[in-house]
Amino acid sequence: MLDSTDKKLINLLQNNSKQTTKQLSLQLNLSVTAVYERIKKLEKESIIEKYVAIVNKNKIEKSFLVFCHIKLIQHSKEFVTTFEREILKLEEVSECFHVSGDYDYILKIYVKDMDEYRNFMVKKLTAIKYIGSTHSTFTIEEVKSTSAINL
Repeated sequence: MLDSTDKKLINLLQNNSKQTTKQLSLQLNLSVTAVYERIKKLEKESIIEKYVAIVNKNKIEKSFLVFCHIKLIQHSKEFVTTFEREILKLEEVSECFHVSGDYDYILKIYVKDMDEYRNFMVKKLTAIKYIGSTHSTFTIEEVKSTSAINL
């Protein structure tokens, strides 16, 4: 179970994981050793899974964000397994969710522009077996984006 100090520590690390244990200790009123040990415990328990760099998508020409809804022909184990195995291979897909409702999956896709998305759809996505239909939604502006989960 996380105590209030663990929660504060996690929030601080989610905001900036490059802070030193010294910087964190000053914000938490703990010793450097105590902070270090708490971080190691959170990592060991897989509460903190990994540390990442978040890149500016405009600077790497991947700022065109598309949400693509996918409906499979049917929900057999073979169809689901095949689709999921193939989707993992597509580098343009940053996230894939199996969902309830009118569609079976929602994909989050980053590409350079509409031409690149069309190419992705024609050559890669629709080449996957068992896709019945797709519905693409193109983002106009990112209003809020965070990787942090507030505790």
